[in-house]
Amino acid sequence: MVSDHQGEGRGRLDRAWQAPPGTSLAISALVRPNRDLRDWSWLPLVAGVSVCQGLQRSCAAAVGRFTVKWPNDVLLDERKVCGILVERVESDSNAAAVIGMGVNLTMTHEQLPIPTATSLGIAGFGPEPVQVVVDVLAALDANLERWGATGELRRGYRQYCDTIGREVRVSLSERTVVDGVADDVDDAGRLLVRTATGRRAFAAGDVQHLRRVLGPGW
Repeated sequence: MVSDHQGEGRGRLDRAWQAPPGTSLAISALVRPNRDLRDWSWLPLVAGVSVCQGLQRSCAAAVGRFTVKWPNDVLLDERKVCGILVERVESDSNAAAVIGMGVNLTMTHEQLPIPTATSLGIAGFGPEPVQVVVDVLAALDANLERWGATGELRRGYRQYCDTIGREVRVSLSERTVVDGVADDVDDAGRLLVRTATGRRAFAAGDVQHLRRVLGPGW
């Protein structure tokens, strides 16, 4: 399902948002991954990489312009340009998942939902919406097929993840935060963070980038 308007958008932690008509692109894809359910923790990460690759192709952008903030916020020049929500659903035949992707196309600064967001238009890109849909879904299909066949996406994810190598703050609740340096993702897609008390793995949590610690190619 594809729409250029989202009036009752819902993100992680049931956060609600709206997008003015014609300024964004909402894409929902129903998928049935060829992987054991215990591996589905990788689905949000697969989606994030796929959106990066699709937008990079649609916008003819240089490598590195589109990145992922763990687990799957897509960034353009370190500002959020696409949010992704993955939900498992049950069907009569087998389990499936709905991957929802919201791309900021032509939003102005005044229309952005948060100060740290951006849009393709603000960054100077003007791809045709249909081409964005085609490129994003093609990348998603290819990555799901590769992941389904091999179970391997960790190396590819690390290439796009802008969180790895940064000092971060992980918010687990309003009162619980953990600071440290994100240095990898594990085989389950969890974020590995070096903290003052040792290395910790996070399967969920809001991540804030504080500063870059490790340079490219570390």
